[in-house]
Amino acid sequence: MSDTTEPPSADPAAAHRPALRADCANCFGLCCVALPFAASTDFAIGKDAGEPCRNLRADFRCGIHSRLREEGFPGCTVYDCFGAGQKVSQLTFDGRDWRRHPGTASEMFAAFPVMRHLHELLWYLTEALALPAARPVHGALREALRETERLTLGSASELRELDVAAHRDRVNQLLLRTSELVRARIPGKKKNRRGADLIGADLRGADLRGANLRGACLIAANLTRADLTAADLIGADFRDADLSAADLRGAVFLTQAQLNAAKGDAATRLPPSLTRPAHW
Repeated sequence: MSDTTEPPSADPAAAHRPALRADCANCFGLCCVALPFAASTDFAIGKDAGEPCRNLRADFRCGIHSRLREEGFPGCTVYDCFGAGQKVSQLTFDGRDWRRHPGTASEMFAAFPVMRHLHELLWYLTEALALPAARPVHGALREALRETERLTLGSASELRELDVAAHRDRVNQLLLRTSELVRARIPGKKKNRRGADLIGADLRGADLRGANLRGACLIAANLTRADLTAADLIGADFRDADLSAADLRGAVFLTQAQLNAAKGDAATRLPPSLTRPAHW
């Protein structure tokens, strides 16, 4: 990691992260039912929202979980609900599943995507609070975290009626400020490739320290040995991007789902809060 970044001596967000990771054992297979997907390179079959995937077992576990990629479902290995599935299953609906209580199905399936958006925001806010450079906005971040958590505790009808886009916009202003504070610690002019089309780009060994890569399309880009210290990666599309030997340790707002969508190797340097995907 560059000497210009200030690694946290203690991670104040560590205690919150477990609740923001998917716990399939306590979920009613909601991502396998509530969400639609189309037959494509990501999914071997298509299905409508509310229709159980044919691979979903009676115990709500995936029948081909250990071989999803081999069976043509790499999209399933990339998806991350940020812990929303178990929250809806065990808290919003108090452990009443949609099979034994079919009357809950439509409300449960409508609440799940909303909860997923809120939990994604909780992840970003939690990550922001772990960044020492963002200390000037830590108070506002904590307030936004509390408000977002409060919204996740609402009833199914309250979740369904929530204006998620408006809440996301408010939180995003804080995340943008966090990004600015972190990236400002990198000296010199930083690259601004926000929303850029970088499909298949040759970025081998690129100096992307402090770069703004929000929403950039990096599908199949070659980022081997690239330095992404303090780069803002919210919404960046890393599908099939090559991150071999890249330095991601100080990247801002990198998620597990982005790593799962990419390629990498044992030399890829990762933040301590994320894990090396099994397929690398």
